[in-house]
Amino acid sequence: MFTPNIDIATRVYNHNWKIDPIVRSLIDTDFYKLLMCQFILEKCSNVRVVFQLINRTNSVPLAELIDRKELEEQLDHIRTLRLSRGESTWLRGNVFYGKRQMFRPEFIDWFENLQLPPYQLNVRGDQFELTFEGNWAEVMLWEIPALAVITELRSRSILKKLGRFELQVLYARAMNRVWENTLQLGDLKDLRLADFGTRRRHSYLWQDWCVQALSEGLGDKFIGTSNCLIAMRREVEAIGTSAHELPMVYCALTDTDEALAKAPYQLLKDWQEEFDGNLRIILADTYGTEQLLKNAPDWLAKWTGMRIDSGDPEKMGEIAIDWWQQRGEDVRQKLLIFSDGLNVSKIEKLYHQFSGRVRLSFGWGTLLTNDFRGFAPHDGLAPISLVCKASSANDRPTVKISDNPRKALGPDKCIEHYRKVFKVGAQEPMEVIV
Repeated sequence: MFTPNIDIATRVYNHNWKIDPIVRSLIDTDFYKLLMCQFILEKCSNVRVVFQLINRTNSVPLAELIDRKELEEQLDHIRTLRLSRGESTWLRGNVFYGKRQMFRPEFIDWFENLQLPPYQLNVRGDQFELTFEGNWAEVMLWEIPALAVITELRSRSILKKLGRFELQVLYARAMNRVWENTLQLGDLKDLRLADFGTRRRHSYLWQDWCVQALSEGLGDKFIGTSNCLIAMRREVEAIGTSAHELPMVYCALTDTDEALAKAPYQLLKDWQEEFDGNLRIILADTYGTEQLLKNAPDWLAKWTGMRIDSGDPEKMGEIAIDWWQQRGEDVRQKLLIFSDGLNVSKIEKLYHQFSGRVRLSFGWGTLLTNDFRGFAPHDGLAPISLVCKASSANDRPTVKISDNPRKALGPDKCIEHYRKVFKVGAQEPMEVIV
């Protein structure tokens, strides 16, 4: 269902947020959020969490660039959103990963009646303190829209200083970049690539344009988008599995070191009971990929594949292959999904290293849907590393170690304790671009 492209530059020049709200639907979110939400309602319905906005690029003063009132208007608007009849029908009846009725009727009933809980917004120095607190299944659905709102308002603060023709040229250059990258990637035989760019996109309109460009330019090599609303409207596959918040919360709820060490595997066991097939993708890096695989039960090696989301992707891919081989698995049938800070050159490099050895897929995120580097004064549209993570569960701090220590989250003492429990050795810090 492809419609003629709108003139994005003119739309931006004439911006009225009531016409172009940044988030326009409860399913303007990533598919994995809905999968996890259903899982959480089934397994952890009484857990209370706090989610917190974190600007890892703290040199960008978000509270000075973004008008607080405008931010509040956008967040308040999100709280008015409800699942539409068409969206509900799509979730109930569409085929996802070859499975009809992926979502249980009771989950859709719950979702139809959902209003996102209140938020707390303050300013500390030149940064916003934005937090969400409440029932895990409700609060976790704030993550993606909150990031999308902050990111787009920051972009709008730069764009509103530009004239009509400056905007036309800027978007023409950005479109040309996306299209040239698409054609370059199209030369890779058997490429499988999805859009993972919702959370830090330039805008909804731009992400929608990128999805259409990839679909036309790559054909069958473009396998879908993580964004549910765009997947529904453009009739492409919705792509996604799970994220780090699951093991982070599971671990925070434990009472002993022994239970803490077992918690990631208990999560994976619970997920296995809930989902099968291509939804059994290991996200191994929350507390160190090597340690998780070293101590993993044999049944985990039977899972479909693994997503590489931090650390050196070339090294982590080889670790995954070695692990499967040691467990007697046919590596050629396994799926490696790379999703960390991808650009065209990194995709090409990883493709040439692993193609033919495993099944390969790439989740192209921020540097697809928000690559305006060099197009605005002082490079003001360069993407920043903005996250919104679970910071506590039932009043206990959550922790993420990651394969890149610069992505670690949590109080320092808790991080050190987790490193000891999970026997995480020396790690190589890597630049966090997005």
